[in-house]
Amino acid sequence: MSADQRTAPIRRPGTLRLLLLSLISGLCAYPLFAQAPAVKPAPDVVVFTNGDQLTGKIERGTGDSIVFKSDVVGEVTVSMDKIKALRSNGSFVVLKKDEKITRTSKQPGTITYADNAVTVTNSSSSTVSVPTKDVAYIIDQATYNKQVTSNPGLLTGWKGAITGGATIVRSTQESTNLNAGVALIRAIPTVPYLPARSRTTFNLLETYGKLTEPTIPQTTPPTPTAVAKTNIFHTEAEHDRYISSRVYGLLGTSFDHNFSQGLNLQQIYGVGAGFTAIKNPKQELDVKADVHYERQNFEPPTVSDNLIGSTFAELYHRNLPAKIVFTESGSYIAAWNHFSDYSAIAAAGLQLPVYKRFGMNVNVLDNYLNNPAVGYNKNSFQFVTSITYSLP
Repeated sequence: MSADQRTAPIRRPGTLRLLLLSLISGLCAYPLFAQAPAVKPAPDVVVFTNGDQLTGKIERGTGDSIVFKSDVVGEVTVSMDKIKALRSNGSFVVLKKDEKITRTSKQPGTITYADNAVTVTNSSSSTVSVPTKDVAYIIDQATYNKQVTSNPGLLTGWKGAITGGATIVRSTQESTNLNAGVALIRAIPTVPYLPARSRTTFNLLETYGKLTEPTIPQTTPPTPTAVAKTNIFHTEAEHDRYISSRVYGLLGTSFDHNFSQGLNLQQIYGVGAGFTAIKNPKQELDVKADVHYERQNFEPPTVSDNLIGSTFAELYHRNLPAKIVFTESGSYIAAWNHFSDYSAIAAAGLQLPVYKRFGMNVNVLDNYLNNPAVGYNKNSFQFVTSITYSLP
């Protein structure tokens, strides 16, 4: 053995690997030891006037009743007059009937019920008692923060449906008919048991058709193939800001193109007010009116018209049995500087469920234009069937 070999240090690569593995294992295992087991919150308790008890979770309250969810009976609505005592462990906000709901944050707390009054006890141990007859809403803190105090993003809360249909024929005659539609609504708050703060709607409908027919028998020289087209386009957007639970101000715009009436483009920009005359879980009726600027551009030789007018409109919505939805709307568009340039639109439709989010739409739409382009009809009627997909 040489002198270098006798003086060289002894290497133990296995020991180093063991140390590194032990360190890595300890770091990986640390979170498991560091995490304390989650503590399940105690359930809320309802004591009925007959002595029975129900444990679970308070979902919300509206007026003189609460919605309570239990593992035993599921979600139930309980009238306050049937409750002897109520104890919650969650954090809630109680809003009064005469209280104007604003974005000013209220102090949430646990709630109890006794002697026909709901008492809120917050983290600072201060209490507020509200008689049952004065209670408008009982809202959990998370929902209150999201729906009342926060400002939802532009993409939050949209609901609606997308529709489409097609008929294509390829033979001696060639025919193509397409229709598409989008109907969107965004109501803030997004929960139905809070009074409306704002509403935004967007609707679009496009109907396109083309029919080509050759001359039979063909002539000499050849006669060109006859072509007939249909192109009807309508889109509108409206933003409503509620002044009270039923009265709102509005900003609206709409655009129309109707090849069947020689209308290249009609554009409307207006401001107005609306009133919700009927509103319940089964049906809703809105009436509204505006003052607007309107510009109409027709096929030559008719010149463009600049109009100051008003739209008087109504919109009705009803939920029918078997999840069928009926909608109907009508509007009369007056022109104050040219009385003869008035128009009207009427529509009605049924949405029938088919499978999950897919359904079938049956709609009729009638457009009336008192002063169409020269040689065109005043009335344009459509009957449209299509497949619809409801958005989440």
